[in-house]
Amino acid sequence: MRPPVSVPTLSRRAKVVIGAIAVLLVLFTAIGTLTNVYVDYLWFDETGFTEVFWTELQTRALLFAVAGVATGGLTALAVYLAYRFRPTFRPMSLEQQNLERYRQSIEPRRALVLTAVAVVLGLFAGFTAQGSWETWLQFRNSTDFGEVDPQFGLDVSFFVFDYPFYRLLLGFGFAIVILALIGSLLTHYVFGGLRLQTPGQKLTGAAMVQLSVLLGLFVALKAVAYWLDRYALVYSDRGGLFTGASYTDVNALLPAKTILVFAAAVCAVAFFANIVVRNFRLPAAALVLLLISSLVIGVAYPAIVQQFVVRPSADQREADFIARAIESTREAYDLTEVEFVQYAQEATGEEVDPAAALAELRNDTETIPNARLLDPNVLSATFTARQQIRNVYGFPEKLDIDRYTIGGETQDYVVAVRELNSEGLSENQDTWINRHTVYTHGNGFVAAPANEVVAGQEGGEPRFTTRDLPTVGNIAVEQPRIYYGELMQDYSVVGAPEGAESREFDLPEGSDGEGQINNTYDGQGGVEIGSFFRQLTYAIFYRERNFLLSSAVNDASKVLYVRDPMDRVEKAAPFLTVDGDPYPAVIDGRVVWILDGYTTSGSYPYSEQMELGEAATDALTGTGTTALPNETFNYIRNSVKATVDAYDGTVTLYEWDTEDPVLETYMKAFPGLVESRDEMSTELVSHVRYPEDLFKVQRDILTRYHVSDPGDFYSQNDRWAVPADPTQDTQEPQPPYYILAQRPGDPQASFQLTSALNAFRRENLSAFVSASSAPDTYGQMQVLTLPGNTPFRGPQQVQQSFITNNQVRPDLTLFNSAESRAVFGNLLTLPIGDNGLLYVEPLYVEGTGENSFPLLQKVLVNYGDRVGYADTLAQALDQVFGAGAGEAAVDSGDTPASPDQPDQPDTPETPVPPVDGGTPTPSTPEMQQAVEAINSALAALETAQRNGDFAGQGQALEDLQEAVTAYQTAQGRAAEAAGTPGG
Repeated sequence: MRPPVSVPTLSRRAKVVIGAIAVLLVLFTAIGTLTNVYVDYLWFDETGFTEVFWTELQTRALLFAVAGVATGGLTALAVYLAYRFRPTFRPMSLEQQNLERYRQSIEPRRALVLTAVAVVLGLFAGFTAQGSWETWLQFRNSTDFGEVDPQFGLDVSFFVFDYPFYRLLLGFGFAIVILALIGSLLTHYVFGGLRLQTPGQKLTGAAMVQLSVLLGLFVALKAVAYWLDRYALVYSDRGGLFTGASYTDVNALLPAKTILVFAAAVCAVAFFANIVVRNFRLPAAALVLLLISSLVIGVAYPAIVQQFVVRPSADQREADFIARAIESTREAYDLTEVEFVQYAQEATGEEVDPAAALAELRNDTETIPNARLLDPNVLSATFTARQQIRNVYGFPEKLDIDRYTIGGETQDYVVAVRELNSEGLSENQDTWINRHTVYTHGNGFVAAPANEVVAGQEGGEPRFTTRDLPTVGNIAVEQPRIYYGELMQDYSVVGAPEGAESREFDLPEGSDGEGQINNTYDGQGGVEIGSFFRQLTYAIFYRERNFLLSSAVNDASKVLYVRDPMDRVEKAAPFLTVDGDPYPAVIDGRVVWILDGYTTSGSYPYSEQMELGEAATDALTGTGTTALPNETFNYIRNSVKATVDAYDGTVTLYEWDTEDPVLETYMKAFPGLVESRDEMSTELVSHVRYPEDLFKVQRDILTRYHVSDPGDFYSQNDRWAVPADPTQDTQEPQPPYYILAQRPGDPQASFQLTSALNAFRRENLSAFVSASSAPDTYGQMQVLTLPGNTPFRGPQQVQQSFITNNQVRPDLTLFNSAESRAVFGNLLTLPIGDNGLLYVEPLYVEGTGENSFPLLQKVLVNYGDRVGYADTLAQALDQVFGAGAGEAAVDSGDTPASPDQPDQPDTPETPVPPVDGGTPTPSTPEMQQAVEAINSALAALETAQRNGDFAGQGQALEDLQEAVTAYQTAQGRAAEAAGTPGG
């Protein structure tokens, strides 16, 4: 017999050191965790959303406790029972002698070992379960959809809210039974209840009973799983082209699952009967029967039906099930009310009827005048160069598009706020005091009409109608300070005692020419940190001792954090997925960020499943817009419109979709969190936009689900595709674009989000989809479908026609030099009348030097097979439609410059008055060319004077004289033709 194994022991000093280290680790971990939770609570308390904090915390705690206790407790109970009913006497076999050493090691510490096993398993289970807190809240507060599943006759809410929770419970049930079974087997083996190598009886009576019960429970859970598997058929992808129960699923697999439910139940009864019979032959036979049944009727039979019944005539067999998938997918992605318009049915390919096209162009008084020449994805550097004011300010990488009605005229604007950009601090400025207590906020709202640029010497720049510091312009901003924005990822400490000197940088200089103006924040935002305890809390949280030592932190101080609008909304409403492109708007004189919140689900029956991040990705994702999480979903609604006040950070959530059951469910769980849609002001409603990420998801679905006939869907002969962005060196999808345009059938222009769609794996245009953002028609989606036998050019083909054009190609070579580069702006697709699509693309030139920025230099236009390329949109349209067409189309929507900006130059499209000051005469191409020559000569003259180039001045004067003579000659000819006295 072997001697007892001696267990090495530690010295008392070693035990003390190890214990102290363990206590310190636990203490630091606890302090860090509690600090994080407390800082979170203070944020929720400051924003007024403590109900969200407590509801989420309590739900997580409940699930953690229930799952932890159930898993750890039941597993420990099974192990305890196995030990409790261990055999008193064990046969003296070699196997048992080898196990004796383990028994001797465990026996003195069995309570500690059992407790440790229960705690560890409980912690793992608890951490896993608490992550499913939303699943529990949805189940507990479920709301009926009012729509019935066509196969089982159940309300859709069962699949969206109940089914996921049942699956969660079943998963934990399996985990507990398996862990209990493993623990029992190990305990019985170690303590002699299970004898694998000992002759004679292999199991004691107690071991047989316990293992039979556990195996019976496992098989009973399998019966429940088979029952739930029946409902899982609504998510089947056996059909390949569509999602949901297929012919084989309904006619072969569904009956098989039902049979297997009863087979598993019989098998479970056989195991439970073994408590009395105590012979594993019966349950073993039942288990083998279950396995054979599952293979034959659950696998082989459906495969045979699929291969020999469905495949030979799949289009007919699957027709009814495809129809279900089409209807459900459209419903799940909110595409049931799409208006399909047969467009350009009288067109004849690339041939353009000049007379008909010119008539359409002249009749268009809404779309062409509002054609956008400023690309918000390109002009961030231009806004920075012209409106940054100080290095501590900055603009996002991607600007935004919004519309404002001024003087009775609605116009779209490129807008941005001048945010604080801490990364722009110089080396000398970048101290804790400056970064966190002096440079605390941005200042100002900047806007420029999207269809205008400055003419003359500074040609190509946006015409800023709201600008500068302090902010002036045609959009009244009463509170221009920006404490919350997309660039603000750091915290700021603000506030000062009454009468104390202001320390926050506010304006570079006052209106009367005095020096720097400072300000003290007096808004409602921020967490008060006047007490020592809170200062200590944030010193620990940010690992920054200045919270305790700096005089800038005082009794009146507040700390501002979670300052990105997206982060604030996601924190306030954790069940929402927020659109990746917040945008600023001036509402009642205050700058607010407007955001779109989505409710999603991955459990809508018969609906095609997608990856959210992948579906919402385009060529610009990650460059100014935030990528959405790549989670699986098959239901989405723009259920919430949210605002974040840029000054005090107030988060307000509005119920935008009043018929979304998912949102209603969460509103039950978080009462009072989301306000009624009626609380939205008229001005706020006028600035809401149809969200980009939702639109990108919907246009992707439309490429396949625009067809209604199951046969056409199966053949995929009318499939569309989202074109790649032709202006980027990438194969990522082209972004959708906001435009102010008149849709076919509409009486006037509306603000809308648009996208072109190509034929599948071809570059020809198949459709043009738009979603209205106008308050009275919000969300109405229109799809202009083009005749399939007419090869309309798609975006990529149009871009190629631009690049290879004889006029464009030499300029591109000139622009792309060591000193500059050409930058193509957004390629917009504009429906004109009832029979044509006009492409408009701005071309910018940007220097390659430091701090260079793009300026609009040319405008490209395509209609049919004709290309226009000129300095202005009007001139480019003239090249396509004939002389005078462009000016007539563009001028039809011109509005006078804002009265608060008399110093702003006219736009390039504004007609130039006669040089000699005589009576205005009709403008002709010759006159326009002469005017361009005059402007070029004047610019060259000023440049030469600035550089001291006398030879250049002489040449510029000669060119100017020639241009003036040419203008006067052309003017005289025009006057004679018009019958008026010339100059």
